[in-house]
Amino acid sequence: MTTPVPESQVPSIPLAELPEQLPENSALLDVRENDEWQAGHAPGAVHIPMSELPQRLDEIPEVDDLYVICRSGGRSAKVTAYLNANGWDAVNVERGMNGWAAEGRPLVSEDPDGKPYVL
Repeated sequence: MTTPVPESQVPSIPLAELPEQLPENSALLDVRENDEWQAGHAPGAVHIPMSELPQRLDEIPEVDDLYVICRSGGRSAKVTAYLNANGWDAVNVERGMNGWAAEGRPLVSEDPDGKPYVL
């Protein structure tokens, strides 16, 4: 079993440095729970809740740059550390979806009648 990496040592990127339109061969992995995802998420993001991740590792996109996001950065830091300890090269997105929305970045919702928001 691997020793947990302190969140302060997890590879991270400031949200301001993450392009809204990710480059080719990159992916944004949203690890928030289903209700959070349905309320609003980044267009094109891949959704695998943190609680389901160990059973769904085969669904993680095979890309050069894997960015992990949650609501504020805590869960995504833990997932980033887990993935990196198990062979991935993931980067935590600082400030998470709260920062994403605060910066006015685009959001989409799974509710066709609802305005997307960060839960």
